Amino acid sequence: MIRFINAQETLSLRSAVLRVGAPLSDCHFQGDNLETTFHMGYLSGDGDTVCILTCQLEALEGHPGTGYRLRGMATHPDWRGKGIGTELLNAAINHLATGLMADYLWCNARRVAYDFYRQLGFTTLSAEFEIPGIGPHSVMHLALN
Repeated sequence: MIRFINAQETLSLRSAVLRVGAPLSDCHFQGDNLETTFHMGYLSGDGDTVCILTCQLEALEGHPGTGYRLRGMATHPDWRGKGIGTELLNAAINHLATGLMADYLWCNARRVAYDFYRQLGFTTLSAEFEIPGIGPHSVMHLALN
């Protein structure tokens, strides 16, 4: 089941998957609690949150219109390869395009996720760059409206 969640509900997966065991207090993003930010989660049949994402209202330099930044997308390792990440991101894209009338979604994608985003229609906008302590990334973009 997919639903909107709060920032606190994202922290355990952010820690486990994106920050490799960092304390939960280190897994907050600036802007997590803004009214314009939303978080979504995919819940297992047992009610465990097994996939998460965060979308923050944030323009991408050089791109007019209303832009949202995708941050902190993570899937529990036991749930990878089952299509739930695609399902969750498509739900967020639908909300952005039809509910919020956003023009585009962008992210700093990890190298391991490039193909995932490309399969959903994202294009790569930057050369690869390193985020210290996290790894190689590229800016990716998806036009919505």
